[in-house]
Amino acid sequence: MHDIIVPAMGESITEGTISKWIVQVGDSVQQGDLLLELETDKVNLEISAEQDGVIVEIRSQEGDTVAIGEVVGVIGEAGKVAAPKEAAPATKTAPEPAPTVVVGAPVATNDASTTLASPAARKLAREKGIDLNNVAARDPIGRISSNDVKGASVASSAPVAQPAASVPAQTKAVTGNPFKPEERKKMSRRRLTIAKRLVEAQQTAAMLTTFNEVDMTAIMEIRKRRKQSFLEKHEVGLGFMSFFTKAVVGALKAFPLLNAEINGEDIITKKYYDIGIAVAAKEGLVVPVVREADRLGFAEIERTIGELALKARNNTLEISELQGGTFTITNGGVFGSLLSTPILNAPQVGILGMHKIQLRPVAIDQERMENRPMMYIALSYDHRIVDGAEAVQFLVKIKEMLEDPETLLLEG
Repeated sequence: MHDIIVPAMGESITEGTISKWIVQVGDSVQQGDLLLELETDKVNLEISAEQDGVIVEIRSQEGDTVAIGEVVGVIGEAGKVAAPKEAAPATKTAPEPAPTVVVGAPVATNDASTTLASPAARKLAREKGIDLNNVAARDPIGRISSNDVKGASVASSAPVAQPAASVPAQTKAVTGNPFKPEERKKMSRRRLTIAKRLVEAQQTAAMLTTFNEVDMTAIMEIRKRRKQSFLEKHEVGLGFMSFFTKAVVGALKAFPLLNAEINGEDIITKKYYDIGIAVAAKEGLVVPVVREADRLGFAEIERTIGELALKARNNTLEISELQGGTFTITNGGVFGSLLSTPILNAPQVGILGMHKIQLRPVAIDQERMENRPMMYIALSYDHRIVDGAEAVQFLVKIKEMLEDPETLLLEG
């Protein structure tokens, strides 16, 4: 027997929620087969089989909260006889054999749930509506693989009923007025964590926000001139985030308290620049970190941000990619936000908010006005250690570097 154990996932994570079981009791599995998906505060994790065998017990169900090190199921050794736990009746009026599943030979039955197949094959069959009883196995022992399912004809297969466990858990509740229906759905673990931390940040820090605006003309001209050559040379697009990341690093070097955190009665000032980039993913906002941003060039920053954003949207971020940021940048402008007050990403004491670029009339001198691409920027900071004057100067420093991008190479 081999226990299916919730693995360690980082110092800050002690538990998770089972979001989906891929296998059922009686399924045969091979080493490396996906068993279940676990949702944590920060990332989703897939747990795979560590040995060949058969699933003989599932102890924790979908929606259950499980701790690190907890046993959530059991795999029996291949070649052994295993009886699904729930198959045995509580009492019997007459002796009768208990139903069994024998690993190593196909089961003669019309029930697709007991057909000898890998978890991946079962999942693919459910997605394609293929009856596993109609799929020919090329394996000598009759075990159906995902390749067997891919080769089967959808048209000649009977639709397989979707297991009830895979249906998202949600309950509809109708109020006294039938014309005003309501739906009640449990918050995901990540959404609960986001809500908790945002409230804690507002209750703990003396948070204040200061604003400024940036004339994006120079940056947009550089991007227009260098966009194609930059792409051809580095195989990555030249976006706005590399400019803002460089400007933030330059401003942090000039005002180091914005790159600090409070620990009890101490101020810990970071001498490195790990910049968090907020990304809106399906499960909620995550902040992967660009490590040592001060040592990266524009192309490296753009490439790193692109890779992290893709991982965030695919739920494949590692815990290490979310930990240890010293300052955060969030860009509400991609969604059309013109102005906002970002909330601190504790324990950091500063966060920069970018917004939508919009043409606005700007006074060039006493007689001339021009339409310029302008962006409002916002700095939220912890007033416990950052004074207002320092915060304002920090934001002005960012504005000056963005409006004169050449300084980013010298100071960023």
